[in-house]
Amino acid sequence: MKKLLLALAVPVLAQAQAETVAPPYQPVRFLFGVGLSGGGDKLASGQYEDGSAVDIRAGGLVYLTAGVDYHLIPEFSLQGTINYHVDDQSAWNGDFRFERFPIELIGYYQPNPVFRVGGGVRYTVSPRLSSNGNAPEANASYANTTSAVVEAEYFADPNTGIKLRYVHETFKARGREIDGSHVGISANFYF
Repeated sequence: MKKLLLALAVPVLAQAQAETVAPPYQPVRFLFGVGLSGGGDKLASGQYEDGSAVDIRAGGLVYLTAGVDYHLIPEFSLQGTINYHVDDQSAWNGDFRFERFPIELIGYYQPNPVFRVGGGVRYTVSPRLSSNGNAPEANASYANTTSAVVEAEYFADPNTGIKLRYVHETFKARGREIDGSHVGISANFYF
């Protein structure tokens, strides 16, 4: 009896495992993601009431992503996204915000169902530093910029990817260049 149950259970368990490892092939999927980033030059500083400093950096801090992931074949794909990237701090002497709207196109090579690497281009629209309070001179609008992106993505399950990325970015305003290069980690949800 035990041998019969084992003989029946093995194919069922193997099929269940195969379904979690290899999802049905979908050439087009939509995505939404959220991430954290850090790096780049300091754009502005403030001070909390307790005396500790707060900085706005050109590569920080939170970004939201929405877009489309298109598989040309199972091993190669393209991903186009529209993003909102912001670093926002409030201090006793004012509020600071650096926000921008990047558009990205990334090509990927996926050697197996759970990992892929990619690289591409990022076009950042309307980068702007704004301040209110005691530092209105910190306000600045930067020129739109084009940058390079490289990233690796691990799929925790077929619909959830964890990304590690690097963006090499430079912003220009008032005759000077600001390094906005940063590393980031994010979670993407595919549907």
